[in-house]
Amino acid sequence: MNVRRGEDKSDQAAADRPLRRGWTTGACATAATKAALTALFTAEFPDPVTITLPKGETPAFALNRHMLGPDSAMATIIKDAGDDPDVTHLAEIVATVRFGAPGTGIVFRAGDGVGTVTLAGLPLPPGEPAINPVPRRMIGDVVATLCAAHGRAADVSVEIGVTGGAALAAKTWNPRLGIVGGLSILGTTGIVHPFSCAAWIHSIHRGVDVASAAGLVHVVGATGSTSEAAAHALYPDLPEIAWLDMGDFAGGLLKYLRAHPIERLTIAGGFAKLTKLAQGAMDLHSGRSQVDLTFLADMVATAAPERAEALRPKILAANTAKAVLDMAHVEGIDLAAQVAEAARQSALEILRGAPVGVEVLIVDRDGGVLARVG
Repeated sequence: MNVRRGEDKSDQAAADRPLRRGWTTGACATAATKAALTALFTAEFPDPVTITLPKGETPAFALNRHMLGPDSAMATIIKDAGDDPDVTHLAEIVATVRFGAPGTGIVFRAGDGVGTVTLAGLPLPPGEPAINPVPRRMIGDVVATLCAAHGRAADVSVEIGVTGGAALAAKTWNPRLGIVGGLSILGTTGIVHPFSCAAWIHSIHRGVDVASAAGLVHVVGATGSTSEAAAHALYPDLPEIAWLDMGDFAGGLLKYLRAHPIERLTIAGGFAKLTKLAQGAMDLHSGRSQVDLTFLADMVATAAPERAEALRPKILAANTAKAVLDMAHVEGIDLAAQVAEAARQSALEILRGAPVGVEVLIVDRDGGVLARVG
């Protein structure tokens, strides 16, 4: 959910070297909590501080700042996301711990820069700080272990913050998911695998969950801001939570809707990206799928068989999908409508009979609707 809106996940920058992995906000928050709670018991901050991740790895984290008060301790860690373009890269993750009243157990609080859940459908109920379940378990394990080692019940308040997190959250889709006031503390393994795009797809899934929990029957997945704006003009009354940040991950959205159906889906995108969906691609990024000019030539031949022989070599020599679209337009062939219908059929095949009606919009670079089917 902390993926930057509109982020280009291209892996071209890593073409000449191995990609460097990083650490999730959840791992950083766990390490900061361990350092702070250790200091609350011993008056000494371990630096570096080592934690155990869910799969058994034991990374060590250097502290950035720390402070010990009479009844609390605070430690911070700078998140290193490796080569993944996460909005939280180099953000300061802050943990402040205090002993709680007997019987209160481990209580999580949102510090500055960490959001609060306000809508149903997320892994946490409304009113809870946006510290996801796996980071909670990791932090809880650290707290329980340290408290047991010092003969004390695990009645501890753990406040997690992110310095400047509210401003960073404005660059993410958290507000659309009903997470207000800051970022989410995320991670299932503790490790950020560069360009895995897992966080983006996770955000799509949570968007579906939120829309479903709110009882919505229509959601929109757009490949970018221009196509989303065009769909907004058609559906101005759809609430904010109906707009899913699909980006290039059509497969991630459609597969999730297959298992968690919503009555109606509108897919909006540019001609080239939706041509790739029509071809059966589920990841529409230019680095991971390409427009097949033969596919477009075959479509033109179906629409205008008498001109197929003359047009095919020109189409196969075209530089871009748009050039083919322009060529078809000159010939009076509505190629955009053909591609839209093929993309719709491809989406329905991925849904495998799930009760989801699919509409496809193809949008030009100026935001005009070239085709609308379904």
